[in-house]
Amino acid sequence: VQLQASGGGLVQAGDSAILSCTASGITVGSRGMGWFRQAPGKEQIFIAGISWRGDRTNYTDSVKGRFTMSRDEAKNSVSLQMNSLNSEDTATYYCAAQKSGYSGLYSSRVFYDLWGQGTLVTVSS
Repeated sequence: VQLQASGGGLVQAGDSAILSCTASGITVGSRGMGWFRQAPGKEQIFIAGISWRGDRTNYTDSVKGRFTMSRDEAKNSVSLQMNSLNSEDTATYYCAAQKSGYSGLYSSRVFYDLWGQGTLVTVSS
């Protein structure tokens, strides 16, 4: 059972990037999923989530209108499309799966029990 995140790297300010998270051992369509990030020297924070039905998403204010989270059940994966990147988006990004039995959208880590290994996104200005 694992989540495998990919797509990080070095990008220029103003550019776009997409992160993917592929699940094995679980079905993304049966769990809410989330993306968190941790900038250097800072705490990990929630940035985006999608409900287990895939019909609702939520975002932290700093990425609203720039980031879009989506799900591909055929690939058993979730993605994070990131546009208009800036230096404050530099961080290690983690995907996570909510604990079974929870049907809402949650921004707290306590509701997630499966984590990917993280992928680093560096935005240069």
